[in-house]
Amino acid sequence: MRSRSYLRPTAFVDAPFGLDGQVARLAGTMAWFSAVEIVTLDGDRRAAVALVPVSGIEAALAALGPEAEAAWANIVAPRRPLQLGARTIRLDQPQVMAILNVTPDSFSDGGRFASPQAAADAGFAMAAAGAALVDVGGESTRPGSQPVWEQDEASRIEPVVRALAASGTAVSIDTRKALVMETALAAGAAMVNDVAALTFDDRAAATVARAGCPIVLMHHQGTPETMQKAPHYDRPVAFAVYDWLEERIAAAVAAGIAREQILVDPGIGFGKTVQHNLAVMNHLSLYHGLGCPIVLGASRKRMIGALSGEAPADQRLPGSLALALKAAEQGVQLLRVHDVAETVQALRLWRGLRDAALTPP
Repeated sequence: MRSRSYLRPTAFVDAPFGLDGQVARLAGTMAWFSAVEIVTLDGDRRAAVALVPVSGIEAALAALGPEAEAAWANIVAPRRPLQLGARTIRLDQPQVMAILNVTPDSFSDGGRFASPQAAADAGFAMAAAGAALVDVGGESTRPGSQPVWEQDEASRIEPVVRALAASGTAVSIDTRKALVMETALAAGAAMVNDVAALTFDDRAAATVARAGCPIVLMHHQGTPETMQKAPHYDRPVAFAVYDWLEERIAAAVAAGIAREQILVDPGIGFGKTVQHNLAVMNHLSLYHGLGCPIVLGASRKRMIGALSGEAPADQRLPGSLALALKAAEQGVQLLRVHDVAETVQALRLWRGLRDAALTPP
């Protein structure tokens, strides 16, 4: 493999006042950083690491070449708002994407709802609690899960999506299957969230391109049935994820999907050990170099239980909030969570601290 350098914004500061030329704004968010960690990989190994102040980044980029210059341009470029039907979701601050599983077997909340109306009511409550959009799923993709027949999945989600969309709630559909995407979009969903990044169903990319809707491409390794059976990476995982997402963005664009409609998710828990997940979390700011808004789904994940005495899924709220705030600090735009009200409250405190820092004394 060739040598390549990656840029990770770091050394974050509370506010840019009095620091002209010494700090840069991260992807148009409420995060400013004063240094860039430049990591060079020579094939599969880490060959060099340098910490470059923002004030010296132009000289460093000139030495690294066009690929690094393009990543830097992506890092400092603001992301345009999501337009989901009549709803506009700004991406200059972290937003909550609520998880609504209408499945009997999801790892955390499967089988909660006795009827489509009960599921829709839960979605209404999530929106009222502050979720910017509700992500509806009809198939569990937890480790070890089996595929669901596409028509069964479509039948599960259709009445729930239709009810939520009719109320004015912004809805995304969490699916790998083109038929389910088509059903949800026809019922009023305005975004697709594909954990397979358009690799599972040969018709999926064309379906999204034809709809012209936003699409979340999530990194994964293997399938839900096999992904947690000794996952392995031949190179540092954070950079392997970056390269894979870059390739999937290019494939989506080649399929006719507008680049500005693409979001990326590094895929916490999808073909990754606890150590892999921690490395990805520590490198979240790296993925701004891809030039797409970042989605993070770390809520109630297995890594939290592994680091907290094997706490069961319904007792992982504190860990979920810790990961959400870690992501917010690194400019992640969408946080996909189970616990909406609690996450919204945590983000309001984060936003209050940020606003205070950005108010000149």
